[in-house]
Amino acid sequence: MTSKRSQTSQGSRTSRGGQGNRTRLQRATFAAGAALTVVVAGAGAAPGAGAAQESTAGKPKLKLIAASNSVTLDRYEWDEAPGVFLDLGTYVSVDDAPLEFKVTRKSYKDPVVAQQILRDGTSTKTKALPAGLVKDFSGLPGFVEVSIRNAAGEEVSATKGTYCPNNASGRIRPDAPATSKYPQSCPTNPFTLGSVWGVEKGWASNTSTIDYDKPVDLPVGEYTAKVGVSKQYRDLFGIPDDQHTIKLTVRSEGEGGEGAGVAASRSAAHGGGHGGHGAPSAKDPAEAAAAAAHHYGPRGADAPTPPALSHALEDRGLAHHLGDGPGHTDGSRIAPALKPAAKRPSGRAGVPANVPKPDLRSLPAWDIAVTDGEDGDAPGKDYLAFSANVWNAGPAPLVVDGFRAPGKDLMDSYQYFYDADGKQVGYTPSGTMEWDPREGHEHWHFTDFASYRLLSEDQTKEVRSGKEAFCLANTDAVDYTVKNANWHPENTDLSTACGEQNSISVREVLDVGSGDTYTQYRPGQSFDITDLPNGTYYIQVIANPENRLQETNTKNNVALRKVVLAGDPGARTVTVPPHDLIDAP
Repeated sequence: MTSKRSQTSQGSRTSRGGQGNRTRLQRATFAAGAALTVVVAGAGAAPGAGAAQESTAGKPKLKLIAASNSVTLDRYEWDEAPGVFLDLGTYVSVDDAPLEFKVTRKSYKDPVVAQQILRDGTSTKTKALPAGLVKDFSGLPGFVEVSIRNAAGEEVSATKGTYCPNNASGRIRPDAPATSKYPQSCPTNPFTLGSVWGVEKGWASNTSTIDYDKPVDLPVGEYTAKVGVSKQYRDLFGIPDDQHTIKLTVRSEGEGGEGAGVAASRSAAHGGGHGGHGAPSAKDPAEAAAAAAHHYGPRGADAPTPPALSHALEDRGLAHHLGDGPGHTDGSRIAPALKPAAKRPSGRAGVPANVPKPDLRSLPAWDIAVTDGEDGDAPGKDYLAFSANVWNAGPAPLVVDGFRAPGKDLMDSYQYFYDADGKQVGYTPSGTMEWDPREGHEHWHFTDFASYRLLSEDQTKEVRSGKEAFCLANTDAVDYTVKNANWHPENTDLSTACGEQNSISVREVLDVGSGDTYTQYRPGQSFDITDLPNGTYYIQVIANPENRLQETNTKNNVALRKVVLAGDPGARTVTVPPHDLIDAP
């Protein structure tokens, strides 16, 4: 695919890994905020009602339920995509046993394989889903069928939607587990390696998929929506053939109180203000317009991003991973506290030989495009922008503390190590953290975490990115099937991890199974390709480039992504060939 993007167009493409990823992530946020309380309100709907299902040990009983028989939705008149976002309040209820899936791929040369995990309390069995049914990690495709008819009875829309079991969920019975051990939302990073989807027994999860790029173009008026589960999934999981008829009222944006919140959600998804840390306010129309014309990409400006892993923090303080046991079967062990140590470590630094360590790995770059730069761009310059991710394959989290000398904008940093019970057993110096005072940053960066380079075709020459310092956050669920993966990491955005100007100490954590995406759109971070000849190059992402951090393996720290530059100065283009089976430019 060939890409050439101007600064004007970037304002509408501000996702983690591109607009598509951000909108898919935001989709889950929308569903949770708009519908989670509806599940609780509709808890009286008996999950076992309808066609009878055979009860089998470890086999969940699934049923499509509707929280309400009528909904009112807003129509938005955005120029690029006017229409309605269909959250009709239908859910899949789960009883008798949890609904759980393990979704993996061996490598980027191999297809995605999905298995259903059947747990009966004493044993665990697996059931392979049909080959080719699940093609990525966003959920079960074509699960829900939605038909909408107008007041005259004419069908005006017929769609199929992907069902992410991790979508907004809630309890349907008072005796159901108080919290869910499963991740919240399905990962959309194109280089995801493994995912876990699940719904607890006695819970229900929302079936809506909201794509902010593709609203349904329904005029204001009255409609009837019919929602059901497609036959292939009814047959596969033994779901009753229950269809729900829902009265749908479409009103103009602004007629009700909900519209502003949804609009703000969409604004955040497209680069409008995410609160705090240099993000713009959308209250003032002029500021909102300026925000729309500016790229506040995830981590490009280090601005906080909407929840990346799901709204994993909605139940902050309630769902902790405390290792295997009742309700916890994913292998997570006790995680170290996020609070930094009160004082510098004392005594001789050292790390026991057999202590668990993190394993930092790089993903190939994606969201690659030519831009003319932002915030200090030079006229006539061409830049190659991209997204990059370094993740932790475990089996231990990366924990780094910074300690500040009073009055200095530099901290000494230390890497900490823990045994299987979460007890600190060692530490070692790991470089420094520096205060970044620039607008949009304004927090503490850990230096030398990763490095980015643009290599020539023979990989002998390079253009080095200026980005060397990072605030660590668990922005992407890269592989939640690895040993000790934490399905509920705490710091999923910068607001939880990076400190303030007056901080005396900072703790930054990259948990097992999660990665940290930075989008390189700014001059100094993106590559200046103005004077580079057309031809083939490689974007190189290097984790732990100076080996300041101790890992289990340092031989998997480098990833390459091929790009082909073409065009004339001021109108350069980039073509990004697929990376094995991953066609994500």
